[in-house]
Amino acid sequence: MKTLTRTLTAADPGLTRLRISLRAVLGIGLAVALCAIAGLPLTASITGGLAALLALFTVADPTVRGQAVTTALLPLAGLPVLALASALHGAPPLRDAAWLAVVLAGGYARRFGPRGHALGVFAFMMFFTAQFLHAVPGALPQLTAAVLLSLGAAAAVRFGAWCVERRTAPPAALAPPAGRGLARHTTRQALQVTAACAFATAAGELLSPERWYWAVGAAWWIFVNTASRGETLVRGFRRVFGTVTGLLAGLLVAVPVHGSPAPTAALVAVCVFGIFYSAPLSYSWMMFFVTVMAGLLYGLLGVLHPGLLGLRLAETGVGALGAALAVALVLPVTTHAVTDHWVRRALHAVHACTAAASRRLAGDA
Repeated sequence: MKTLTRTLTAADPGLTRLRISLRAVLGIGLAVALCAIAGLPLTASITGGLAALLALFTVADPTVRGQAVTTALLPLAGLPVLALASALHGAPPLRDAAWLAVVLAGGYARRFGPRGHALGVFAFMMFFTAQFLHAVPGALPQLTAAVLLSLGAAAAVRFGAWCVERRTAPPAALAPPAGRGLARHTTRQALQVTAACAFATAAGELLSPERWYWAVGAAWWIFVNTASRGETLVRGFRRVFGTVTGLLAGLLVAVPVHGSPAPTAALVAVCVFGIFYSAPLSYSWMMFFVTVMAGLLYGLLGVLHPGLLGLRLAETGVGALGAALAVALVLPVTTHAVTDHWVRRALHAVHACTAAASRRLAGDA
């Protein structure tokens, strides 16, 4: 609890994190409300809410114009994947192979910077959502409508009603170490995350033929925003820790609520705020709020029970193990190599800056 208190009370210059978190609650709340007003079923509203959350969370281009373009491209990346996942719902071998192909493409897309990263994450999560909701082809029109409606709502809030980025400069995205072929970090990581998700798929299905996808989701998200073996291993530990604490909170919060609409909606809003507010500071506490929110959504769907929360922990452990094995055995990128790259890059930048300053002091215009 002391760690959570420090996270929630950490310095927030310009109240940027607070504004972004409140904007997320507003954007996702508007998306879900519009889905409900349109008469879409609960599963479609959940899909729309997750689509809005991803649009507000993962799109991180350095300019507002770039963010708008990436947001507009999200349906092109996500909807075909959603359709594919729904079509393969009854064919597990083909479904698993297709998801691993999406994983490989999503990991490889990181080489194209923030836009490629956001599109890859969105495509992956559309496949995940189809598994989470057991989507079938007959539900695809409603799910598609929910995604489009929700992305429009998120964009209206982000770029119209509450554009935080116009008042604060977004942080510069760090490019991964360059190279060609297997020397390129993004290529190695794409193969690592695919291997991790393949292990998570096989082991997760042994644990539960119905909830196996949690293992794949855990393996995927452990690799997001990591650049080395050590960083990935630390991220895996933090994910497991956040899941454990979130499950304990779920026993105290989500299970007693048992899907009651009003308190569930209020608690989900708190979780959304917590996800966005804690994400820049603590991956563990972000996962805490994600886990509690997942329990609340299961409550809405009427399938929540303590045994399901225990299964979630086991699947998360499988995903973390898969990630650990992948970064250790599949083309590992050592922490030393990544650190050495950034030290060299920093020194070259200082050298270039010093040379330019010397020339100007000498009279060069």
